[in-house]
Amino acid sequence: MSRTNDFKNITVSLGNNLYYSSQDAVVAFGDSLQLLEKLPDHSVSLILTDPPYHSTKKNNIINDKAFSTDDDFISWMESYALQWKRVLRPNGSIFMFCSSCMESKLDNMLSKYFNILSHIVWTKPNDPGYDGWKGKMKKEALRQWYPHSERIIFMESASDGNLNRSYFGNYLRRLRNKCNLSGKDMTEMIGAYGKINHGGAVSNWESGRNIPSREQYASICDALRRSGIKEDLLTYEDVIRPFEVNANVEFTDVWNFPSVKPYKGKHPAEKPVNMLEHCINCTTFPGDIVLDCFAGSGSTILASLKTHRLGIGIEIDEGWCSSIKKNIENMIKAGDEYEDIQVLMKRQTVIKEPSLFNFEN
Repeated sequence: MSRTNDFKNITVSLGNNLYYSSQDAVVAFGDSLQLLEKLPDHSVSLILTDPPYHSTKKNNIINDKAFSTDDDFISWMESYALQWKRVLRPNGSIFMFCSSCMESKLDNMLSKYFNILSHIVWTKPNDPGYDGWKGKMKKEALRQWYPHSERIIFMESASDGNLNRSYFGNYLRRLRNKCNLSGKDMTEMIGAYGKINHGGAVSNWESGRNIPSREQYASICDALRRSGIKEDLLTYEDVIRPFEVNANVEFTDVWNFPSVKPYKGKHPAEKPVNMLEHCINCTTFPGDIVLDCFAGSGSTILASLKTHRLGIGIEIDEGWCSSIKKNIENMIKAGDEYEDIQVLMKRQTVIKEPSLFNFEN
């Protein structure tokens, strides 16, 4: 697996909109919807992004108040979905942050293009000593439950042709049929019998219910070659959507990463870097390309670099592009000695008019 050529092609495609580039990171300045149209097909492994919420109506977030109706906002987001479907690799994933009140409408639209796998609830707990608006507001004035959580819609590329629209399932079935093998034939060749049905794992893989391990995929490839397949077979990293969790990390759909405490120059929608690192580590292979269409403070790019991925960020505000560039340069300069990324960001931030700051996530 090598993403180097894809990364180079993406860099070239952004052309005059490049604000910063290195061998591992790219920052582009401009409207992300227009710039997405320039990116090569199937070149990105993970889209990890935080669009305007529309429901929060913040003056200091571009496009958060741009739409007069929910339908206008959903239509705008559908334009992104079409581009995401095109640029995402067949075994890629997407995390999209959104507000709880817009989640259902976004889900309905996104399900036309992707497999919706999880609706993650980020509870946004505060560190001790920091109450935020939750602690300060007048509770007696509430007329509904206080919205102290955000949603993250997690989805994958979708293919037509089987139960769970699985890219790998279609790929395996096509190759098996090309070799005139039945599902039972292949099961016997690789020894992947199921616990319940003798048709075994092959049936589950082709229906998209689950995926083979790296060792099982090697056995699949060996069986296909012994059966006379002529075409080159894809590597594991190019055909399997990675998903790695364990008991030591957040493995449920309720996440408790503390929100980012206020500091001078904080982006109004800044997300905790350790949460972004978790997203990246669980759903990509080292060396994969991570795209953030609404880069903001650049947390996603920095998390990508820390986890040894290639980071691409598009940002419409030139001031934040400048901040991202400086943070990347400081991180590269520090090398293995760099401090916690969130600390680094606090030391090098964009200074704008005070009226633009809203220190709540």
